[in-house]
This record gives sequence, C-alpha cells and structure tokens, in this order.
Amino acid sequence: MTSAETTADLSTSTALAVELQGITKRFPGVVANKDIVLSVRRGTIHAIVGENGAGKSTLMKILYGVQAPDEGTISINGEPVVLKSPTEAIKAGIGMVFQHFMLADNLTVLENVALGAEKLYGIGDAARARIRQISRDYGLRVEPDDLVADLGVGDRQRIEILKVLYRGAKILILDEPTAVLVPQEVNELFDHLRELKSEGLTVIFISHKLDEVLSVADEITVIRRGTTVAAVDPKQVTARQLAELMVGSELPSPQTEESTVTDRLMLELQGVELGTTGQAKVLDGIDLKIHAGEILGIAGVEGNGQAELVELIMGMRRPSAGKVLLEGDDITAAGVRDIREAGVGYIPEDRHRHGLLLEAPLWENMILGHQTQAPNIKGPLIDAKAAKADTQRVVDEFDVRTPSILVTAGSLSGGNQQKLIIGREMSHAPRVLVAAHPTRGVDVGAQAAIWDLIKDARRNGMAVLLISADLEELVGLSDTIRVILRGRLSGEFDPDVVTREQLGAAMTGADSAEGTHNEA
Repeated sequence: MTSAETTADLSTSTALAVELQGITKRFPGVVANKDIVLSVRRGTIHAIVGENGAGKSTLMKILYGVQAPDEGTISINGEPVVLKSPTEAIKAGIGMVFQHFMLADNLTVLENVALGAEKLYGIGDAARARIRQISRDYGLRVEPDDLVADLGVGDRQRIEILKVLYRGAKILILDEPTAVLVPQEVNELFDHLRELKSEGLTVIFISHKLDEVLSVADEITVIRRGTTVAAVDPKQVTARQLAELMVGSELPSPQTEESTVTDRLMLELQGVELGTTGQAKVLDGIDLKIHAGEILGIAGVEGNGQAELVELIMGMRRPSAGKVLLEGDDITAAGVRDIREAGVGYIPEDRHRHGLLLEAPLWENMILGHQTQAPNIKGPLIDAKAAKADTQRVVDEFDVRTPSILVTAGSLSGGNQQKLIIGREMSHAPRVLVAAHPTRGVDVGAQAAIWDLIKDARRNGMAVLLISADLEELVGLSDTIRVILRGRLSGEFDPDVVTREQLGAAMTGADSAEGTHNEA
C-alpha cells in the first residue's frame, strides 16, 4: 500500500479537522518542509513522528501561526485559513502545549490560566468556576487556587492542557508531552487524551517514543527530511517498521553488554548537602560512588534535586556540607573551569542555558568549556582554523545536520544541537562524564548513536553519571540505578530485575516502592 493510498484510507471515515496540502518552508541554506501533506480526522489522536531536523517543529509552528509557509494551503474543519499569528490560530480553535512548560511558579493555577485571556472570564470567580468546570469535564483534577510552585510535573502538564481548553481550543498540538513524566503519569496523560478525543476534540501528538505513539495514536504520519513519507495505521505497523520509515534502520536498544565496572573510584560524594538554615535542604546527605567503567543512573521526577546535584558536581554551586572528590582529589571548592580541565565532561539538562551560545556560529560553540585545550588554542590565542576543522570533523562524525559550521547554533533543530554538544564533550575523552538527559528531544537514530557513544565510553573506562527521565534508557544503560526523591538518594536498584513500575513508584514516593531495592 502506498502512502497516498494509506492517507486516503485513513482520512475518509470522518470529516477532517486539519488538512495541509503542499506545505513548503525554506530557510537560508535549508528546506525545512517540502510539499508536506497532512490529514487529521476530527475527534482522533494523530501522531507525527520523524527524525530531528525532519521538519516536525517547523510544520507545527506553521499550523500554530508562528511561521508562514512559502507554499501550500491550510484548511481547518474544511475551511481554508491563513494563520498569521498564534492569536489567529487560537481564534481558529488551535491550541499548542509546548515541551517546555510556560508557567509562572509564583502564581496560582487560576492566574497562570487566565493570564493573557482576562477578557474571557476575568480573573475572579467566573474564571475559577470555568477552570473547575473544564477540570471536571475532562478529568484533569486541577484546583484553581493551588500555587504552581507546589505542583509536580504531571500536574503542570494538566494545567498547560487546561490553558488551551480554557481558550476554546478544539484542536490540541502536544510537543513531546511525555518527555518528563514517569510511567504512571504517562498512562494518566494518555487517559486524559482519550477523554478529550471522546468529547470530540482532536489531538496532534509529536513524540520520539514509538511504543507510546503506537499505544495512543489512531493514525500516524511519518516525516523524513522535510517531506511526508507515509501515513500509517498503528494497528498495522510495529515499532521496528515505524523506526525504519523514520530513519531507515531498526529500532535501537540501549542494552549494555557484560559489566566493565572496575574498583578504580573516579567520583565520590560524601555527605553532600545543599540548603540554607531554616529552609528545606535541596540535597540532603548525598553519598555516591562511581567507578571507572561504570554507569550510575539517577532516576527521579524533575524538581527533586537532580539538577542541583549536577550543578554542584560541575562547580556551579557550593555544598553547604560534605565533599566532592575526583579520583581522591578534593574538588568541592573548585570552579567550573578547573573541574572541566580536570577531565569532567558535561552534557547539560538545559542545552540553551548551559550548553550553547545560540547566536554564535557552530565552531565557536565547539570551543565552549574547552578554550584552554587542543586543538582550540595556539599559544595564548584561539586557533580559529584548527577549531573550525575540528568542528567540521564533529559535524560529520556525529551527523549534525547543518548547511555549514558558520551558521548559528540557534538555527539547528533541538536534536542537532544535542548532537553537537555530545560530540564536543566526547571528543575530549573525559575521565568522568556527567550526562543529564542526553537523549531528550532526539529521534531514534540519534538516540541509538548517543547510546553507543556512552556504551563505548563505559567500555573504555569512563565513569558516567546518567540522569534521565527515560526509564528504558536508565534500565538499559546503567550498571546501578538510584532514585532521588526530595533531595535524598534511595538505595541501589538492580536494572536487571527492577521494573518500570517499581522505579516509578519509588520516584513518586508511593508505598508500593517498599521492598524493591536494597538500602545502601
């Protein structure tokens, strides 16, 4: 069956909520979308999958009015529209929930939801009543007077969904909505999406997690290198076949081989605490050891101290108690530059904040954190020629898709930005690698390449601290897993026997986590 035939079969049973025909979008040096065709039936969950740089984000920005197509047409509920801004998209009944939540922690749910939409129901009792009604209608369990700072990741995502429903959206675009959720929260989200579908709403769901796509989607559109290659029925395709359509290869597995853990202690934290008198400790009594050839995985719901743990190890924070040792040397008070020069590599959780200069060209980004190391220097000066040659090598070796090393980092897709950072860090062969969510937002092909790099580094004796919200990744790569909850580490979990549900329960503090691990 051809993709055109498949599309016809999938789109004739009910009316179309969204129809894109011939969408093309060009940027200097690259065609992001080329003659894209997308048909989304009303009242369905429609998944869009594709590699990083395949054009998914650009296409959704066009549908949400952020960017205008150079060619092609958009129809909403059978009516041609021209969407010049998100405001016009919202008026057309389209809402978008972005991967990175856009909530103000110091405001209540009501204030976050009503912000910018005060004309609808005001900011008082009418708005509060409307939020409660939407929450009841769709089973979202959102309380308007809760402070966002006190809520977990799953709660925040429900608020984001409620925000677009509050504005009258009938078509919801969700960009990587499960990236930061534990398994129980993912199942709950999918229940909410099915409830939205049952009420006649339409959901467009972007994800790199093919098993999730297959479990929740009614239809799937595959985009490769900027163009539509297939529209498939999830009941008639496997994850491996879907991966093949996306990247031309089988679905990868993170599974590591035999143990390579040695008795050479590389990184040790002794009784580390972070916090001030009178306040709850962000980190409380952290003890951990990582040996050469070992991957230690840290699982946890975001906001439980893992970000602060990473920043403390990298010298961006100072502990209020305890020590950090690198091969026995005390680096507790060392600065970021000293720690980097001592051989600690860093893949940051927030690549825009800590990993890249978005307005600088790629070759300048390759120098970041390694300004004093070869091949970037010649005497006391930066060797631009050598740095550019090294950048081209990394771009080629790590398949960073870019028209040139002279373009800015901000012009790359998120996955290609990630591959540039990982290429930069791995090129300097660190003794210890601190990897925070290394495959977040990357496709299965890039994910497989990153997994292989981490496994090779482990095999060659590197010590790796892996923080990830992807439990498949943690279980597959780690030699040992520990869970962080409210700033404290639990005992050790054996990745060969622990289940996702047990880890998820431990991450949320559920009673069912008891007995699933051995206290250290």
